[in-house]
Amino acid sequence: MTRPPTEPPRIEFPCEYPIKVIGETHQDAVAAIVAVVRKHAPELTPDQINTRSSSGGNFQSVRVTIVATGESQLQALHSDLMALPSVRLVL
Repeated sequence: MTRPPTEPPRIEFPCEYPIKVIGETHQDAVAAIVAVVRKHAPELTPDQINTRSSSGGNFQSVRVTIVATGESQLQALHSDLMALPSVRLVL
């Protein structure tokens, strides 16, 4: 879908962009998520990564804040994250 030329962009790039990934708890799940994010945003630092476990311990959420450079970057990142076997949701 193409926006009409008079409609302003919804997000002005580059910008800080938080991403939350929810998936099953596995030993290497967080490392796999971080590796995918770094593929698209290599400047990611450890202080931009936060993890939390669910109360039952079956799921983890990983929140990363990247400097997004464009819609194509975000779409590719979302697609690659959803391709990980343990990932259930990307927000």
